[in-house]
Amino acid sequence: MNIYDLQQMTWPEIKEALERARLAIVPIGAHEQHGPHMVESCDAVLAKKMADRLAARLHPLTVVAPAVTMGVSPHHMNFPGTISLQPETMVSLLRDITSSLKYHGIVNFLWLNAHGGNQSTLSIACQKLSVELDVTIYYAKTTASASEVYKERISSSPFGHSCEREVSEAYYLAPELLRKECLQQGQLNENPRWRHLRPGNPLQGFYRYEEMTENGCIGDATQGSYELGEKIVETALDRLEEEIRFLLYAQ
Repeated sequence: MNIYDLQQMTWPEIKEALERARLAIVPIGAHEQHGPHMVESCDAVLAKKMADRLAARLHPLTVVAPAVTMGVSPHHMNFPGTISLQPETMVSLLRDITSSLKYHGIVNFLWLNAHGGNQSTLSIACQKLSVELDVTIYYAKTTASASEVYKERISSSPFGHSCEREVSEAYYLAPELLRKECLQQGQLNENPRWRHLRPGNPLQGFYRYEEMTENGCIGDATQGSYELGEKIVETALDRLEEEIRFLLYAQ
């Protein structure tokens, strides 16, 4: 892909790229359990893959920053291997990344996030750092804009973590993330508490993932496919590209 990837460039190459680029894409993921069939770097890898594809569509208007490979994941901590940041650590990290790139002339940023647990922190960080650093920040969940594809093609309830959606995205973007011989449905617990705290309910609150699922995943990963992943990813990229082009040229 023809992209400006800061990790793969020398400083003279970056200096030349910054004469044309108008926006930095910062991939944001997590390092957390994804059940028995996805490796724990899943979110970070998918965020970077999506960022690269989006940057290729927008070239030469964007540069891709190194991925933030850990996220806000306290709800997964009782599964081995999870590494979680405090929300304030995430905000501080994003401040330093954003201020560094602003120093080099970038004033527009897209935080492209692949971990739902980061979203509330990103909302606060966006409000805080946009004013503090005098920059323009957008943030987006990688494939959330393909929600109509979810509705048409996914019947599991609930889904959203190491499920047919996420597994399908991995089939299309990064099949090395999968343990295909271990794919299984989420083993949901009967405890009703977690169901009352899910998005869309009158109340929301913190619960640990083992309260909801014994094997760390929800949905039905066995229903994932390359074709579904392609449909989700390309639909989301269409929407993101359209919105970014509009906002950049509307300035």
